[in-house]
Amino acid sequence: MCGFAGFWGDASQPAETLFLRVGRMADALLHRGPDDRGVEVDAPAGFALGFRRLSILDLSAEGHQPMTSHDGRFTLVFNGEIYNFAELRAELERAGATFRSRSDTEVLLAALVAWGPARALERVVGMFAFALWDRRERRLVLARDRLGKKPLYYGQFGATLLFGSELKALVLHPAFERELDRDALALFFRHNYVPAPRSIWRGVQKLRPGTWLEFSAPGVAREHVYWDAFASASRAFAEPLRLDAGAAEEALLEHLRTAVRQRLFADVPLGAFLSGGIDSSLIVALMREARSDPVRTFTIGFREQGFDEAHFARKVAEHLGTEHTELYLSSAEARAVVPRLSEVWDEPFADSSQIPTLLVARLARTQVRVVLSGDGGDELFGGYVRYHLARRWRRVFAAVPAGVARGLARVLERTGARIPPGMTRLPRRTRRLAQLFGARSRTSFYRALVTHWDQPERLVPGAREPATPLDRDPLPGRVPFMDEMMLLDLVTYLPDDILCKVDRASMAESLEARAPLLDHRLAEFAWRLPLALRVGPAPGKRLLRSLLARYVPLALFQRPKQGFSVPVGEWLRGPLLEWSEELLDARRLEREGVLDAALVRAHWEEHRDGRADWGYLLWDVLQFQAWKERWLP
Repeated sequence: MCGFAGFWGDASQPAETLFLRVGRMADALLHRGPDDRGVEVDAPAGFALGFRRLSILDLSAEGHQPMTSHDGRFTLVFNGEIYNFAELRAELERAGATFRSRSDTEVLLAALVAWGPARALERVVGMFAFALWDRRERRLVLARDRLGKKPLYYGQFGATLLFGSELKALVLHPAFERELDRDALALFFRHNYVPAPRSIWRGVQKLRPGTWLEFSAPGVAREHVYWDAFASASRAFAEPLRLDAGAAEEALLEHLRTAVRQRLFADVPLGAFLSGGIDSSLIVALMREARSDPVRTFTIGFREQGFDEAHFARKVAEHLGTEHTELYLSSAEARAVVPRLSEVWDEPFADSSQIPTLLVARLARTQVRVVLSGDGGDELFGGYVRYHLARRWRRVFAAVPAGVARGLARVLERTGARIPPGMTRLPRRTRRLAQLFGARSRTSFYRALVTHWDQPERLVPGAREPATPLDRDPLPGRVPFMDEMMLLDLVTYLPDDILCKVDRASMAESLEARAPLLDHRLAEFAWRLPLALRVGPAPGKRLLRSLLARYVPLALFQRPKQGFSVPVGEWLRGPLLEWSEELLDARRLEREGVLDAALVRAHWEEHRDGRADWGYLLWDVLQFQAWKERWLP
């Protein structure tokens, strides 16, 4: 796991300037790669690559990047892991390739040289983002993994193309222009993250998962899609497997065992995040099965009632015989990381579980350099409570005639404006019901259900909210609503919230995180299973629950899903009150002119005074304000 940055289009500058510029950009990613540094410049082309390495496989100097092919034509920088590198290496060796290292980087480079990007990307299994420079043809390839586990940003500024693993590297180039994208900001306030392909900066995009770009010159690119979740899922839904529950369970177990085993390759200490929930517990159980030595597991606990799952994790760890480390934190210790959030997530990001994720990554890094996590189980096996609620509610709401629904929506909006004493959550709930009554299609219904600010263009005057997959029906109506919701999350919420959260939190602590449940082969298999078998009734995850019961007693994991959250609403009225007041000061908001000051202040004063519970909406605003203070002075 590493970080890289580069640019193309500075041909008028001497080589020394290119070295200095790209080296400075790469050094902004020191946290992603503290073990080694590399710079490569093609001065006549005005091209430069910078790299920071976190050594995981082949710790020797032979794994140094940027890495150049034997003939000197191609140069690669690569962030991530190729899990099937051993079998690809054997195939390439049979075809005559030779290798000087044991790294997956060299295997990826050889595959790209031998097969070209299109075929190589179809063959590799892993999490990755890379840049490949063809010195002879002066062509650049940028690529990202199928599910979006590793980040890659790019943007054109004048004659210069900039690209890199994080935005904090791009902003250091003198061509970069710090202009806020107000339309992307509106998206942020709806979702609490900025969905791909937008970024918070005008002119900068996220490369979509499963996509590669081929640049023949700065600003001249062809986009290629080598894996599309909608298309892959549609094919799988059309070819269901005819398996009974026992056979499906055995087949899924083999997929999981393969995914876990391939993610255990490392030349450094390795462990796992363990929440005590179904997904992480199953991953740890399979790790324990595949290893002869005990697995190291890590959990963060909170002393506040209702926000702690550490005791569940401890019981699972004891049963599986792991070397378990847990750290209980007070609210004060958790809140101490809040000022750091805008540095770690260098575009606005407001999933409050970023706080415990950052803390558990810090804890794990004291003992290991790689962790496995259970991310992906909810989106593939129906683990979110909202899926089951939405499926029931949709039937009820769809039965209400459109005219009646519009009338009810207006009544609920008016009701939400009146706040009876002691009912601080009423405005939020009535507003959500009004949105749901107004939604007529399945995707608009789900969009309303997962929305934060329901009218972000009011909050960000002058913005026009761009469309996302949640604004259209991506699949035919015959696909079950549950599958549609899970797939929408897999292409939006998963890469841009969950995986972004885990990547930035883990890499901020120079820790690599791997997610076996997000092996694309496993996803394609899961989609072919009947929904009733794969998900089952609420609370979902029927097959995963059955598998985990082979390793862990039911009593240790049969409980409602809790999540990895913190009580930000209470914090804003208490210990974070002064910080919030400063960032939400009316004069400041009016002077900055980005947000509707009156709208923000109305929500803040209602929340601060205990008349309403707007904690989750205000956290969005506060994270933007803190980001702007750091990155847009």
